[in-house]
Amino acid sequence: MTVTTAKSKKFGHFDDEQREYVITNPATPFPWINYLGNEDFFSLVSNTAGGYSFYKDAKFRRLNRYRYNNVPMDNGGRYFYIKEGDTMWSPGWKPVKTELDEYECRHGLSYTKIKGVKNELEAEVTFFIPLGHWCEIQKMTLKNNSDQKKTFKLFSYNEWCLWNAEDDQNNLQRNLSTGEVEIDGATLYHKTEYKERRNHYAFYHLNAEIDGYDTDRESFIGLYNEFSNPQAVLDGAPRNSEAHGWSPIASHYKEITLEAGESTDLIFILGYIENKEEEKWESKGVINKTKAKKLIAKFDTTEKVDQALAELADYWTNLLSIISLEHEDDRLNRMVNIWNQYQCMVTFNMSRSASFFEVGIGRGMGFRDSNQDLIGFVHQVPERARERIIDIASTQFPDGGCYHQYQPLTKRGNDAIGGGFNDDPMWLILGTVSYIKETGDFSILDEMVPFDNNPDLAQTLFDHLTISFNHVINNLGPNGLPLIGRADWNDCLNLNCFSTDPNESFQTTENNTEGSKAESVMIAGLFVVYGTEYIQLCNELGKAEEAERATSFVNSMKEAVKTKGWDGDWFLRAYDFYGNKVGSDENEEGKIFIESQGWCSMAEIGLEDGMVEKALDSVKERLDTPYGIVLNNPAFTEYKIEYGEISTYPKGYKENAGIFCHNNPWIIIGETKLGRGDQAFDYFKKICPSYLEEIQQLHRVEPYVYCQMIAGKDAYIPGEGKNSWLSGTAAWNFYTLMHYILGVQPEYNGLLIDPCIPQEWKEYTVSRKFRGGTYNITIQNPNNVSKGVAQITVNGEKIEGNLIPILGEGKHQVIVQMK
Repeated sequence: MTVTTAKSKKFGHFDDEQREYVITNPATPFPWINYLGNEDFFSLVSNTAGGYSFYKDAKFRRLNRYRYNNVPMDNGGRYFYIKEGDTMWSPGWKPVKTELDEYECRHGLSYTKIKGVKNELEAEVTFFIPLGHWCEIQKMTLKNNSDQKKTFKLFSYNEWCLWNAEDDQNNLQRNLSTGEVEIDGATLYHKTEYKERRNHYAFYHLNAEIDGYDTDRESFIGLYNEFSNPQAVLDGAPRNSEAHGWSPIASHYKEITLEAGESTDLIFILGYIENKEEEKWESKGVINKTKAKKLIAKFDTTEKVDQALAELADYWTNLLSIISLEHEDDRLNRMVNIWNQYQCMVTFNMSRSASFFEVGIGRGMGFRDSNQDLIGFVHQVPERARERIIDIASTQFPDGGCYHQYQPLTKRGNDAIGGGFNDDPMWLILGTVSYIKETGDFSILDEMVPFDNNPDLAQTLFDHLTISFNHVINNLGPNGLPLIGRADWNDCLNLNCFSTDPNESFQTTENNTEGSKAESVMIAGLFVVYGTEYIQLCNELGKAEEAERATSFVNSMKEAVKTKGWDGDWFLRAYDFYGNKVGSDENEEGKIFIESQGWCSMAEIGLEDGMVEKALDSVKERLDTPYGIVLNNPAFTEYKIEYGEISTYPKGYKENAGIFCHNNPWIIIGETKLGRGDQAFDYFKKICPSYLEEIQQLHRVEPYVYCQMIAGKDAYIPGEGKNSWLSGTAAWNFYTLMHYILGVQPEYNGLLIDPCIPQEWKEYTVSRKFRGGTYNITIQNPNNVSKGVAQITVNGEKIEGNLIPILGEGKHQVIVQMK
């Protein structure tokens, strides 16, 4: 185990006023990225301008190529080359890597600005996707900061992906013969496969006359050159090449002269167009460019682009105004007010499909993932949350099981993954009740929703929830606990797989569920939590008989956990195929797991008997580390075929005793159930990005967003992060902080105020827009307690209890005094 003791090098800092993270050293420990786009068209952009763009689906509608897991790292992107005399450089440092006199990358909310300065020539590029449009704008500002005239050459570079990102990488016998382009002045069109089965093309445009171009990669770069030394740039002249097969690109060439102190703007537009079948052609073999030219005209001047950028800023100001925090700790403010909410919106858009760790090819939108992500963004875009719930529920099966994933382009279930993950159905209850509590829109329950996307099988959404609940009770094992199926939330705990073939997936290979005794204590806790939510919903709807039926099953599950799921000092994790205990002190390795401690504590199972307190004390003793709570311990040191993938990882990484940040909030919520606010917030800080600034070099991934996994105490280098951005950690941490630490929870009939905070906190204010009104809620803690509300006054009047009623439009002043 390697321990880092010295403070790590810092590569950037937060600019809270501008809502940006400012990177000042381009050689970050891993590419630090941002996401552009908010609806259908998206881009990933790194701090050196690496990344790619796509329409809806990063697999089937990818515009440009990107090279994952390459040497050097982060190869391929939106590159600009500047040639001044014998000096060649790029504003984002890469790919040329000429040492810059100045460098700065500002990742903002759906935009990124990258600036480089060399020999008093400044080049800044602002990347963003305008609201409601299918294009990426690249606004380049060139400025001569010297006292002499400068003449230089500018080359742009974009390499087209042949749409299907997977096929693009492997079907070269076909793909190297299919590339097609059209050249129309300063607009370079990519029309590969347009003449046959596609109704879409892409283009790369510059809003100025050009002095040349290239559309063939090898002509521009040279067959044995690299991105860092393209032959055309070295020679200072384009080839004016036209791609026919091979690898099509789009590169503009422009000769520029700037007087001393002069600056100029250039607008590059990377766009995506779809045409109806009958409107595909302008003439034989010539694509219909009407929509492209219309799109270009919307952003062909600096003024138009600046206006679109201002509209994007206003959009985010509005989204972030719904919930905000005033606290004496700026690190907490910036996470609540900017970065955590921003990441929640990105995970809503992406699920787990496209990051610098997920290549956008193998995964669609997750059923459980999307329901969990919803709790982090529902307050911002409830209308889109409603649509997402319907989309998710439509992929459910009539027996309550679910497709584990669905494709964003078609919204249909993903056959390659299939179903059989037995926790999936219960998450639909979480997503639905979270939406209703936020909006008060019970009408969603009456929506007719298909099963398996078949309208003939449609039932109401409420029926889907009932069937989800029933799926658990219809699939119980010999101990009265839920059968695990392929896996529960931990997809690497494969108790029914027994895989010996390295060429098959643990998660998708045929499982040996017939005759299996593999049960999940985690699903049991999950069932109690969301079964209780289902009961509450039934009572709200006046469905007393259904509520009574559900209550009997929830109570039975509680008893099953207390008698069959308790190991003496903590909750068991599961029973394996043979009925043996998993996560027991009887085991040599993997004695205790985090998931069941979290969910059974959240469910308050055995609270009155001291079980919750014992379980959480065991977590502190056995699983806590300086960098977060590990998933299990002791780590597995050999492959246990009856456990599956979890035992394949080296110790301390991923599911094998790594810090899986997604489930740390479950323990935090459990701590708030006990009123232990100091411990809850201590756990929160250990994985919260804004509190990790001093260990940037160790942590490696972005210091402004959560990552999925941090290397645990058994790892070679504890504290290293991996799998950033697309993680349920974002939603769960925001939800946990807002609902259970800061203590402002939406309920069907108002806002429940129930903080559980560190004793040293004296006061903080949460502003919360809710059902048409704005509630400014100040929590005062004069006696340094962690939990307990003494009184609440609303608009100067004391109310009974701690539920603020729905007061309607206007601003409402709320003062909360803790005991």
